[in-house]
Amino acid sequence: MGGTAVVVGGGIGGLAAAIGLHRTGWAVRVVERAPVLDDAGAAVSLAANGLRALDELGVGGAVRQAARGQYLGGTRTPEGRWLARMDGRALERAVGAPITGIPRAVLHRLLREALPAEAQLIGAEAGPVRQVDPGTVRVDLDGTALDADLVVAADGIRSTVRSGLFPDHPGPVHSGSAVLRAITERPVDLRTDFELTWGRGAEFGHIALRDGRAEWHAVLPLPAGTRFTDPLAELRRRFHDWHRPIPDLLDATRPEAVLHHDVHELRTPLPGYAVGRTALLGDAAHAMTPNLGQGACQALEDAVTLAAALAAAPDVETALARYDAERRPRSQAVARAARQAGRMGHQLSRPLAVALRNTAMRLTPSAAAVRMILRHHDWQPPRLG
Repeated sequence: MGGTAVVVGGGIGGLAAAIGLHRTGWAVRVVERAPVLDDAGAAVSLAANGLRALDELGVGGAVRQAARGQYLGGTRTPEGRWLARMDGRALERAVGAPITGIPRAVLHRLLREALPAEAQLIGAEAGPVRQVDPGTVRVDLDGTALDADLVVAADGIRSTVRSGLFPDHPGPVHSGSAVLRAITERPVDLRTDFELTWGRGAEFGHIALRDGRAEWHAVLPLPAGTRFTDPLAELRRRFHDWHRPIPDLLDATRPEAVLHHDVHELRTPLPGYAVGRTALLGDAAHAMTPNLGQGACQALEDAVTLAAALAAAPDVETALARYDAERRPRSQAVARAARQAGRMGHQLSRPLAVALRNTAMRLTPSAAAVRMILRHHDWQPPRLG
């Protein structure tokens, strides 16, 4: 089955969906409202499930070439004591790949290069999406419209398409936290590829990138809308006495590179990921907290599953029903697990609770920790042909 499709949103999930549809014979237009594709963002962690999805889309090789595997590292206390070690080799043996880190800008570029330039409509604001007859969905644009057999809404956590399809849904809610992150300006002398440090009411982590730089993030429990005059100076104040390389990472960062985002999630699960001939994908469908590093991976799973369902089904409605049945249970389970993981990290501030968590982590066998990770990483994509 083929036809015409409009993808609303040119982020990771939207571009991946467009690639999958293009590879299976659809004529695709990606509508992205940003007038300039500056690819603002830090880096993305991709686990084996996300890499497998990219392999099926035909861009896995290029992404692996640009990414860096995270083999050595783990979780520490602010004083530097190890709570748990991460064994990237064990993950690689179990599922074929360790967690990998890649700059978001590089991943966006590789995805865009897999699409024809004429398929990408940049600087266009998508308006309401309406099904004008049983076989046609219309996307209003500035003074014009696009008619298609299918619309894929990949327009993010504040999806206007989702709001139109589910007007009674409460939408995203603030998780109680904010994340500040950046990529260092220069390479940093790191002894590990990946670290996560849990303190009382704060978290700091880093992933190493292929060129020697690193992406770091700090998660803090902050009210929505909180902003600092000098975010980098604020982080230096909060983390100055935490173990190295945390101060080194901050020192290697330009102040203007620091991004500050409130963390929101779709805490109330959607009752469906498709209505009529419109499908929801990525954060528009299941925005989750970043505690498992699965946001991008779940969007990539969505993209491949959707393209495969449309390639195999006799009609769009049947394909979207299959997509919903396959993706909703898994992605919503991952979102719940991410929320629970957050409760074990920066959200703990009482000394006794922190001490109990740290003891439990030290006593957990590494094999058991790997098995917990595999629940999310061990996913096989459907074939696109």
